[in-house]
Amino acid sequence: MDGDGWNTAGDLGRRVAHRRAQLGISLEELAVRADMDPGYVAYLEESPANPSSQAVERLARALDTTPEDLRGAYSEAPPGAASTAAADPVLCELDRSQCMELIAQGGVGRVAFCVPGERSPMVLPVNFAVVGGAVVFRTLSDGLISRHLGEEVTFEVDRLDTVSSTGWSVVVRGPARRLTDPGRVERVRSQVQLRSWAGGRREAYVEITAERVTGRRVEDRAAR
Repeated sequence: MDGDGWNTAGDLGRRVAHRRAQLGISLEELAVRADMDPGYVAYLEESPANPSSQAVERLARALDTTPEDLRGAYSEAPPGAASTAAADPVLCELDRSQCMELIAQGGVGRVAFCVPGERSPMVLPVNFAVVGGAVVFRTLSDGLISRHLGEEVTFEVDRLDTVSSTGWSVVVRGPARRLTDPGRVERVRSQVQLRSWAGGRREAYVEITAERVTGRRVEDRAAR
């Protein structure tokens, strides 16, 4: 998924720092183990760097872990299946501006909406972008979402780091409507490249007005 509000390259640095803290070794000790300059290790931990595969492998060996874990690659186990790795987890409420900043880069989210006759809401994943403060996504013109617009929907985005057991979630609530004005659709197309992983002729552009926005972040107090 694209863009997660945490810089993707910076996540690797956070995982390095988290694993180093778990092992109880200093930055200098890690640098010696990985045969790296301490200044470079500090840069990796604190900046959105993009180290080479060889550098990641050396760090992984020095930290007694795997390159995949440092990169945050998916494992066969679903997120949250293992016990938390956070030594002192804390839940923080996010304000509207923080939430919108986190989802500004777009990616994949889940839209929940009501279908007449069904006892519970339908939830579907969509590729989305944020344009002018609104959530925008594409769908089939005659699809399930298109047939049930006009009502208020709930849209959720989250990013989870299974290595550090940290992450955030944002929930957007508001009315959803199909964009029918050609000028508006063209402006959206000119601002973002919105492509659906599901493929197909998804010609309907849907806009969710962000009337209510809430969010939460789980952090490890011990890693601060």
